[in-house]
Amino acid sequence: MMTLQKVKHISECFVRPQHDLSQDTKQPIYLTPFELPYLNLNYSQKGLLFAKPPPENQGFSVTVFLEHLRHSLSATLNHFYPLAARLATRKEENPPSYVIYIDPENSPGVKFVHATVDATVSDILAPDVPLVVHSFFDLNDAISHDGHTLPLLSIQVTELTDGIFIGGSVNHILADGTSFWHFMAAWSEIFRSKEKNGDCISRTPILKRWVLEGYSPITSLPFKHHNEFIHRIENPRVKERFFHFSSVAVSKLKAKANEECNMQKISSLQAVSALLWRCVTRVRCQPPNNETVCKFVINNRCRVNPPLSDDYFGNVVDMVKETTTVEDLMSHGLGWAALKMHQAVKNHDDAAVKKWVESWYKNPVVYKLNGLLHPNIVHIGSSPRFDMYGCEFGLGKAVAARSGVANKADGKMTMYPGREGGGSMDVEVCLLPEYMMALECDEEFISALKE
Repeated sequence: MMTLQKVKHISECFVRPQHDLSQDTKQPIYLTPFELPYLNLNYSQKGLLFAKPPPENQGFSVTVFLEHLRHSLSATLNHFYPLAARLATRKEENPPSYVIYIDPENSPGVKFVHATVDATVSDILAPDVPLVVHSFFDLNDAISHDGHTLPLLSIQVTELTDGIFIGGSVNHILADGTSFWHFMAAWSEIFRSKEKNGDCISRTPILKRWVLEGYSPITSLPFKHHNEFIHRIENPRVKERFFHFSSVAVSKLKAKANEECNMQKISSLQAVSALLWRCVTRVRCQPPNNETVCKFVINNRCRVNPPLSDDYFGNVVDMVKETTTVEDLMSHGLGWAALKMHQAVKNHDDAAVKKWVESWYKNPVVYKLNGLLHPNIVHIGSSPRFDMYGCEFGLGKAVAARSGVANKADGKMTMYPGREGGGSMDVEVCLLPEYMMALECDEEFISALKE
């Protein structure tokens, strides 16, 4: 029934920073080797679902709420002004040069959409994510390179019968998860403050880009035209379902993984990820000698030396992966899989990061997304450490966090903090329907969900 609901767009506008940019802030922001390879990646889409105040609260007005959101967004963009800009490409023939950068001088603003839908909060909270949620986000088909003409950030506020969903679609080469939720926290802080201009926020973003010592901040790509590297793919239709791991369930998994490894260094995230890798691989029923891959996103801020602050604004994530055979993964226990992931994270240190960056500088590439896929992959993204539920907009604590359709494929796992906190986790699992049906009956998986 929910798949038939239509989201109706009521209005849209562009929101610019409240203050004019200074001469310093108009300078080009050059992209790094962590960002340029992902020009073909879809926008990142995350959002929060809030309950509307009860009908007896006569003081709530959607019109006033939207105006307050727009005003506080404008004030937030004083600090996060690159989000209001666009990408630009500078080409030169002698010597050959092809440089893509963020151009703050071209700053049409952040797109702000108001929409409505005939749906309720309980409809959206169903474990099986209804397709209508995809329509709670803008720019579903956009890739990062489209930021030359499309907004780098679009906010869509969708009004439900008894709730409000605030969804953000952000250009993935501009901001990773750490930076997106930093922006959302600052916007929430300014929204709730009584200070009209939002001049002071708890965490000011660091906008100066990281550059490997000895290299120029300006990177020229080995192309003459974007047709040489742009590649779009159609994401396969998968089933999306949320599974909740209570703090007790997470603690048990972590303890089991560490006990099997005879150590205490396996993290909660590594234990849960190892469980997902094992169980998804099992339900796919692949031949024993087939390769299986677990790929997970890792934050390089704390990996480089000296480390970068969590306030560093940009995309600084990397991919780490572990590969083994189906037979080896299934014949060993949870701890064995978790230990492989732990060792991969441990090995991803300052030297490894800088070695990869140097190799990319010598041979700059833009990834084609089909080259990143694997028929037997489990891909772990986002993080339960993000303070999603700390972002409030006068409606109390969000009742749920959800994501859009972008960047989803068979085997994609998106990690969220559990709403109740305490180390609990929610996992959005994306699988082909036949695999999802088998996972819901998998004994190891179902047993791990129980307290």
